[in-house]
Amino acid sequence: MARGPVNATTGQLMSREELKALYEKTEYEDRILLPDRVLAMCSDLFAQLLETGTPEQKTIIFCARDRHADDVAAAMNNLYADWCHKAGKTLAQPYAFKCTASVGGADYIADLRGASRSHFIATTVDLLSTGVDVPVVRNIVFFKYVKSAISFYQMVGRGTRLHPPSGKLMFRVFDYTDATRLFGPLPPTAPPRKGGSKGGDGPPPPPPVLVEGFEVHITDAGRYIVTSINGRAMPVTVEEYKQRLAAQLVKDTPTLDAFRSRWVDPATRHEMLSRLPDGARSAYLVQRLEEMDDYDLYDVLGDLGYGLAPRTRDERSEAFTYKHTSWLQALPPPAAATVRAIAAQFARGGTEGLENPRIFQTPQVSNAGGLAALRTVGEPAEVLKETKERMFAA
Repeated sequence: MARGPVNATTGQLMSREELKALYEKTEYEDRILLPDRVLAMCSDLFAQLLETGTPEQKTIIFCARDRHADDVAAAMNNLYADWCHKAGKTLAQPYAFKCTASVGGADYIADLRGASRSHFIATTVDLLSTGVDVPVVRNIVFFKYVKSAISFYQMVGRGTRLHPPSGKLMFRVFDYTDATRLFGPLPPTAPPRKGGSKGGDGPPPPPPVLVEGFEVHITDAGRYIVTSINGRAMPVTVEEYKQRLAAQLVKDTPTLDAFRSRWVDPATRHEMLSRLPDGARSAYLVQRLEEMDDYDLYDVLGDLGYGLAPRTRDERSEAFTYKHTSWLQALPPPAAATVRAIAAQFARGGTEGLENPRIFQTPQVSNAGGLAALRTVGEPAEVLKETKERMFAA
């Protein structure tokens, strides 16, 4: 027994035979306390939060029991304090907190939902699994083993609400216990059992075991996106998801020229996006996962479906200016200056920036000449449409 497992209550060593008879891996952190495992999993999760932006993301971690929730909150707070010290940042207090029934966790839910500079990481057992609406939650984390598909979907459901005001258009699931194996059809509900339970307290539960001093390795199982397949929510790899999106895009709009033509018109663009596997969310999700926030969705989808060499919004705006110099020089100077100012709006806001109803009220466009300048060469809506066509052809 090189690692010396002991009864966490009495401190007595336990034999290998006793452990085999009483426990399996689903008892980790419930009956078998593994401090090294807690630290390894928390360290990996903290690194994932840093990789996806910042550790100050609203997150729910599902734990096995109250003691486990305490240990996870303490580990996350220590990691956060160390990060703040090294980065020269001010500590958010509290950062991670236990949110279980034993500590009146319901009182903390409003802080998880509304506090913007504290209460980022909630460690819980069951309190946050159902009936709690926290749209700002960006991450659902499984540190506990889950056997029930219904319970699993209830837990995942805490993250499914989108929250555009905070920029939340997706959420992440971090699975350390293979809980996502439960994606798929829900099992039939079992009929209620007849008769009451027999009297007596039953056999005492086995004692918790404390095991320390071993290495913990976390295996990367890959990145998956949950999407609907034949009416079921199922995880697929990022590459498979992109392939499904590209296939649907090309099926509906076979060529790049056709794609460009549909993109210029808001009505046909929205209809095209609505037919993607998860609607317009598909495009935004790929943009985020591919770290293409500096690119317009036109370039994200053009690259995915048609092999278009993508340009950032700045690059596309600059290309428009020099590739269409002759057209711009043929316009009256105030109109040309207005079109250039409109192109600059694309660099800031992409397609939506060009189509913003208030574009002619922005100081840059208004000072260049605005609507009055465009009317000297035709209907402003038509000039704007031609500008978009030339922008996406650049």
